Amino acid sequence: MLDLARIEEMHRSSDIKLSAAEPPAARLWSLLSSTLSALLPLSQESLMYVAEDGGKVVGFIQASGQPISLDLRRARVLQVLNLQVADGADSDEGAPPLVQHLCNQALERGALRLFVRVPDRDPLLPAFRLQGFRQYATEQVVYSDKPRRRSHQHPQGLRPWKRGDERKLYQLYRKVTPQGVSQVEAPTYRDWKAMHTGEVGGGFVVDRVEIVAWVRAQRGSGTRRDTLQLMSLPEHPLPAELADYGLSLLGHSEAPAWSSLRHYDSHMIDALRGRGFSVLLTQLLLVREVAARVPEARSVRGRGVVPSFG
Repeated sequence: MLDLARIEEMHRSSDIKLSAAEPPAARLWSLLSSTLSALLPLSQESLMYVAEDGGKVVGFIQASGQPISLDLRRARVLQVLNLQVADGADSDEGAPPLVQHLCNQALERGALRLFVRVPDRDPLLPAFRLQGFRQYATEQVVYSDKPRRRSHQHPQGLRPWKRGDERKLYQLYRKVTPQGVSQVEAPTYRDWKAMHTGEVGGGFVVDRVEIVAWVRAQRGSGTRRDTLQLMSLPEHPLPAELADYGLSLLGHSEAPAWSSLRHYDSHMIDALRGRGFSVLLTQLLLVREVAARVPEARSVRGRGVVPSFG
């Protein structure tokens, strides 16, 4: 806790306005928050390790379980929330040991995988690559100071989300997500539900015998911006109609709006671009398999097991 003041000072030093042309390369914090305190409530369990030089904190790394509220003693998947090195410090020397230490701690705690979002061409990217992280998807953050609707046409089959829709939403997720991505982050419904706890409830779905689209809008308050969450099959004119309806849920808000979409959601990105959005930031989604869960083989019980060479 004594290190928090220095950590927040480092965080503030890399902060810039979202409307700037170049987002901070070293910033991995959520775009919705402006201070460390908003990201690290004392009631939330979080792993945080710092690097010191001469008794002064020169870098830190933070991770939490997925879902965020999960007890870290039971977490099998960890999300790296932030990695930062102080101005003037050598990131090539300060960042890799922090990443390596986090990976070692994750392994000791029984975690299976580590995920992280890293801005494209981030100078801290090599620190993750050196520790075995690999890219499995690309994410684009689209942003608009003044989004505008182009139509008042609602998608056919639109209705409010209700209990029991989660499994149908997972089926939609598997349809719009390349297999190589879904097998990494959510190969089963249980994994997907754990990853999105609290994120998919509410909003509206487009139900045409099966769910073909989902949208949820969250109004901002204070420094928090309006947020759109969208998932749709690439069937014209569904993405455009869904984008317009999502903006209508924001009402007459004067706050800027943003949405985070994957590279394979190009149909939704194009729809939002036609409504005043532009790409603010491109992030690489990386994963490292820390440990593999090996099921016990009943067929070899009682048999001698010897190494195999060649």
